[in-house]
Amino acid sequence: MTTPFETEKNRASAWFSTLRDEIVSSFERLEASHVDGPLSDMKPGQFEVSSTTRTSDDGSDAGGGLMSVMRGGRVFEKVGVNTSTVYGTLGDRAQKAMAARGVPGMADDPRFWASGISLVAHMQNPHAPAVHMNTRMFWTPGAWWFGGGSDLNPCIEYDEDTAHFHATQQQHLDPHGTDIYPKLKKWADEYFYIPHRNRARGVGGIFMDDRNTGDWEADFALTQDIGRAFLPAYVPLVEKRKPQVWNDADKDAQLIHRGLYAEYNLVYDRGTKFGLETGHDANAVLMSLPPMAKWV
Repeated sequence: MTTPFETEKNRASAWFSTLRDEIVSSFERLEASHVDGPLSDMKPGQFEVSSTTRTSDDGSDAGGGLMSVMRGGRVFEKVGVNTSTVYGTLGDRAQKAMAARGVPGMADDPRFWASGISLVAHMQNPHAPAVHMNTRMFWTPGAWWFGGGSDLNPCIEYDEDTAHFHATQQQHLDPHGTDIYPKLKKWADEYFYIPHRNRARGVGGIFMDDRNTGDWEADFALTQDIGRAFLPAYVPLVEKRKPQVWNDADKDAQLIHRGLYAEYNLVYDRGTKFGLETGHDANAVLMSLPPMAKWV
């Protein structure tokens, strides 16, 4: 689909792919370096990479991406790092939802283009926190915007881990304005809240959507630094917690907490709804769900 803004879209899509490669390499190193701890005798996990496609209503090319999933590792019980670039025409429900959000021109012209990276990690060790991260760019004939962020989801909370995760994100965001981090932290607290449980699904992070200040370069730079903050915010926590011994009660707490994560993603998450409604590969969209969960 040839449209205005091609250079910017290509740059954004390329950046998401580069970030994906960096994260996959980092996670593979974590698996390979795990030489002690409860699961040290297991073989390191490896990512399985497959192509994904978006199905358009008329059967025309609508884009796709890469789904990279590791299952049954000795650090990661399940982790997915997906990238996609999809385009075409939104269906009626998605078009109406976008128009209701105030997207300019969406009520009259349903063409769209979207690219991004999405990551969810569920850990073997209950002391190591689960995590979510995504960044994306969305284009329509009437507007463009960026969105995304990352949030930490431990089943066993450690104040020092939470402090490190947030401090690292703030360090990456402050160069864009000291008002940015508090705003995006508050947005994450509100967005990742589970109303029917009257609680947050984790210990927060940062989140933004519909980011369009009119300065594409500035907004893209902010989006890149949200992505750059992820590995230094998260990897040290995994390195610290992966050798920690756990018991049956710890594992039980982890499975119950995963139930919260599944509830949120299936009921409230905007990205899950958009992916399914626009015909993207369902396995890629639902990659975020944990391999096992429990409800009391």
